[in-house]
Amino acid sequence: MNTFDRRAFLKAAGAGLGWLTPVGQLLAREAERRDGPAQSIIFLWLGGGPSQLETFDPKPNTRIAGGTKAIDTAVKGVQLVEQFERLADQMGSIALVRSLVSKEGDHERGTYLMKTGYRLDPNNEYPSIGAICCHEMPAAGTDIPRHISILTGQWPSRGGFLGGEHDAFLADDPKGPLPDVRSFIAEEREAARFADLDIVERAFARGRKNRVGATLHRDVMTRARTMMTSEQLKAFDVSQEPTAVQAEYGDSPFGRGCLAARRLIEVGVRCVEVTLGGWDSHVNNHQIHRNLVKVLDPAFASLIRDLRRRGLLESTIVLCGGEFGRTPQLNVGLGRDHWPNGFSMALAGGGLRGGFALGETDPEGKKGPDKPINVEDIHATVLKALGINPLKENIAPITGRPIKLSTGTAIRELLA
Repeated sequence: MNTFDRRAFLKAAGAGLGWLTPVGQLLAREAERRDGPAQSIIFLWLGGGPSQLETFDPKPNTRIAGGTKAIDTAVKGVQLVEQFERLADQMGSIALVRSLVSKEGDHERGTYLMKTGYRLDPNNEYPSIGAICCHEMPAAGTDIPRHISILTGQWPSRGGFLGGEHDAFLADDPKGPLPDVRSFIAEEREAARFADLDIVERAFARGRKNRVGATLHRDVMTRARTMMTSEQLKAFDVSQEPTAVQAEYGDSPFGRGCLAARRLIEVGVRCVEVTLGGWDSHVNNHQIHRNLVKVLDPAFASLIRDLRRRGLLESTIVLCGGEFGRTPQLNVGLGRDHWPNGFSMALAGGGLRGGFALGETDPEGKKGPDKPINVEDIHATVLKALGINPLKENIAPITGRPIKLSTGTAIRELLA
């Protein structure tokens, strides 16, 4: 049922959960416990810094457009670049923040700020938004890692001072096998090895119980073995989806990554990051963006539509953006350089308000944006939508300082 939304899901669940799969029953009960807030994040990471003018904030028929054309969307008055033919139809579910500003114009530092909400600091390693989500929210019975990065870029999301257990699990194109989840030896020999290891570990632990326990070695081993044998790993296998559904997302690693993200959210994964890199367009900006938008358009649009028809959009926040934008002026190589002074991000789902654009950049490219929004404010908004208090403090282990989950202010216009 294409209109089977979360309310209908809960109503049906209230009539009895027996008709659902075990995972469906788990999600239904979780939804009942957390009525209102979102429960998971899918972050479409556009590595390299996409141009706002060739994606979410086109300025057709202006000097700074450099010939870029735009198309109307399902929302009156809101346009996207012309290659977003399918995403334009989903605009009613999407909010565009067009006046995002950052203090970082370097790729690594900009990525760090966008993923953590904090600037790079030698004294503290801050957790990414996905790590915070996993740390602050219940595990929901998930055997596999709850923080996953597909097609990981140069700087994957980390757990920071929340611990390495909240680092993103790294995976490549879902078309291929998952790394490090299959044993290279026969089952009988593997069982014998674990039995021998158990004897050695128990002998070593005598008289060292507290010291051994502090390493969490046994806990890590147990969780790893549970993951390797979990049925939930099948969520990575997009070939199990109908051929028509696979085609909707596009025949690309990124398209398959977005489809896998939806499947992973269904089994209880809290945060999935899918990377589409290559946006660093210092030369030949327009052609680079045309090629990449052709990949992004079907994947992003299908993800929104698929989440909606499966009753998951209201409980899943979808973010789409990169580390900064691109200069209004084209350089001598017909490229655009780094521009953190007014760029765009798309947000959808999770109870956030959709169907509008917030903020405005100068069509002449000379002034700063109207109603500038800081990166930290995006983080505070996402946490608020997840039902997490952005002002909650954790103690950083190295410095002993209390550190807030976010220093930003939730964006009132985005919170429905």
